[in-house]
Amino acid sequence: MGDRTGPAPGGRPRETGVALVRRPGPRLAEGIVTHVERRPIDVALARRQHAAYVDAVRDAGWSIHEVEPADDCPDAVFVEDTLVVAGDVAVLGRSGAPRRRAELPGAERAARDLGLRVHRIKEPGTLDGGDVLQVGDTVYVGRGLRTNEEGVCRLAHLLGGRRVMPVALDGVLHLKSAMSALPDGSLIGLPGHVDTSVVPYLRVVPEPTGVHMVILGPEHVLMAASAPRTAELLRADGWRVTTVDIGEFEALEGCVTCLSVLIPMAARTGPRAPRRPCDGSATAV
Repeated sequence: MGDRTGPAPGGRPRETGVALVRRPGPRLAEGIVTHVERRPIDVALARRQHAAYVDAVRDAGWSIHEVEPADDCPDAVFVEDTLVVAGDVAVLGRSGAPRRRAELPGAERAARDLGLRVHRIKEPGTLDGGDVLQVGDTVYVGRGLRTNEEGVCRLAHLLGGRRVMPVALDGVLHLKSAMSALPDGSLIGLPGHVDTSVVPYLRVVPEPTGVHMVILGPEHVLMAASAPRTAELLRADGWRVTTVDIGEFEALEGCVTCLSVLIPMAARTGPRAPRRPCDGSATAV
């Protein structure tokens, strides 16, 4: 299933929160590719890789909530793009790739099942969840092929008191294709693909897929098996690292963050932030 280091004492940890996932559909091989050369996809292998990914998230203490299938939508397994969750608010995206918008109804039902307050990005705004990186009170939002300025502005309005920072992208599908954060909030990334003038210090890692990670706990991250040198560097720094093989999804420009939406238990019960108008300030873009 994947590599493990530093198992939690006493077996499986207490529940951390809920992870939304969506199984790969039969048309997965038709998924959109933009910056990579298309190659054949083994759907059966992809399903096994996805099951192992879900097991790794569950083993870290996350309760799994499956979003209903969307078998007519090849990219639906990349459920992160449909929703941005902050506290008890779920913002439905509106992808810059129009064919992906059919994935939204199932994601909306899942969010409502969990008791989240649902809002949406409205036309002419576009936004994919893969462009949104939340680090403490700051929300970095990539502006590129899938997310436009109107989408960033609408998200800033819906997230209220959070500091929203637009980040221009170059040559990558999403912000999280090029940048992510460790549990302590430090950023790692590919400086050639993001506007580094709006982000603090960005640590560079040996492999491009080494910048993709899911924070599973205060000292625990999930990474792709395709970045072994980065994994070893992080272990040497004291982080607990779990790796999984997601090669069939990487062939479709996917990464470990794309395959889930993690909703921490504490965040769901936290206070509601006031909304701010989209007035051109640093927070509201």
